[in-house]
Amino acid sequence: MPQSLIHLSDLHIGRSAADERCAQAFVDRAMVERIDHVVVTGDLTNRGRREELSRFHEIFAPLHAARRLTLVPGNHDRLGHDVAGEIQQGARVETKCLPGLYLIRFDSTGPHNRSWLAGHGAMSGEDIEAILEAAHHAPAGHLVVLLLHHHPLPLPEDNTAELLSSWLGWRWTAELELGWTLLRSLAGRCDLVLHGHRHRPRSFSLFEDTPRPLRIFNAGSSTEMGVARVFAHAQGQLEGPAVWWRHTRVSRQARHVAAEAVHVVA
Repeated sequence: MPQSLIHLSDLHIGRSAADERCAQAFVDRAMVERIDHVVVTGDLTNRGRREELSRFHEIFAPLHAARRLTLVPGNHDRLGHDVAGEIQQGARVETKCLPGLYLIRFDSTGPHNRSWLAGHGAMSGEDIEAILEAAHHAPAGHLVVLLLHHHPLPLPEDNTAELLSSWLGWRWTAELELGWTLLRSLAGRCDLVLHGHRHRPRSFSLFEDTPRPLRIFNAGSSTEMGVARVFAHAQGQLEGPAVWWRHTRVSRQARHVAAEAVHVVA
């Protein structure tokens, strides 16, 4: 029987009551439908404050108690009280092995993320080596998924602030500098790369002419957009395309995601 995996990101708890209601709705539905696992790829909080992280834990407590929740931090979690270390403690690269699912957690944040104006990610050659070492230990028959906050591929600007940032030469919207190096290295070793940071959902597919293509999914802001992808997998492979969950709070951009095209990159 296929297992289910939900990808959430950029919840920004503390930004508004509407964000909290949307996050709560996703958790409630995940519990009712007995979703096997939920991942959140960063920006759990809006200003990196402990009270925001506490509120996140209150909302997601049922999933945490059921051991069906995995997190990585984002740049907003480095603001304020810098709660990123409470979200992912210890090494920048960690793994979690579940029935049929092997998760590689990578903390793509850095000390520069303490500033609002420096939201871009950080990844070194040593980080890539650690990720590849983690992928090497994935058991057969498991879907291998890399979780991180920042995008490894360039993405178009989605709003005026992002356009201005790029025009000014700021790296806030820039992809990870070694993103392509990471993805090429993961060829044949990984199945999914799940990230957030940019608030509009997008997806890409690499190495389609190989036995093990690599799919990259940006969740966007699950609470702002009111949508989330649900993946079905079995025996280490995806079972069909992702299904969209929609919350009643749906933005103008989110009305178009059901017809999302997966971009194939040669």
